[in-house]
Amino acid sequence: MNMSARAEAIRRAKEYLAQQPVFLDTETTGIGPNAEIVEISVVDFDGTVLVDTLVKPRGAIELGAQRVHGITAEMLDSAPGWDVVWPEVKIALAERAVGIFNADFDTRMMQQSHQLNRMQWQQPKGEYFCVMRLYAQFYGQWNSRRGSYRWQSLENARAQCRLQTPNSHRALDDTRLAREVLLYMAAARA
Repeated sequence: MNMSARAEAIRRAKEYLAQQPVFLDTETTGIGPNAEIVEISVVDFDGTVLVDTLVKPRGAIELGAQRVHGITAEMLDSAPGWDVVWPEVKIALAERAVGIFNADFDTRMMQQSHQLNRMQWQQPKGEYFCVMRLYAQFYGQWNSRRGSYRWQSLENARAQCRLQTPNSHRALDDTRLAREVLLYMAAARA
């Protein structure tokens, strides 16, 4: 473990928390180029739930994705579409720092959901940061093949930090857990 890299991760976690960020997570129909969001949650820095909703997709949920999050087509029958959900999400994210565990994936899913709904994508202004990448640096397991810190799953981070928040693979629990991981890093000693 590189102690200076860990100290830098702790410092950055404290800086992010000082910005009073919101945290976001999504569940999706899959992971490919046509996947879209079926659930999204945004939690404020103090734990207040700002958005927590199912989203009716245009396409079908892949069986593998359904096995992970447990969201079925029947659960989405009366859910609002992305075009209805997005304005609320956009307000929750606007001008805020946004913490996401695997930010690249969730921002891509928001973009794809926009495209599939024929909406023009414009990311709300604010600083988006990846809690997963920061935690990888904090945890310090080096991946020599990739020349970077090995990413840890949210479940691994939960276990390694001994956090009690469940990892249910549902957006609200996972958003709360990403928040707790950042709080844990910010409170750690270098």
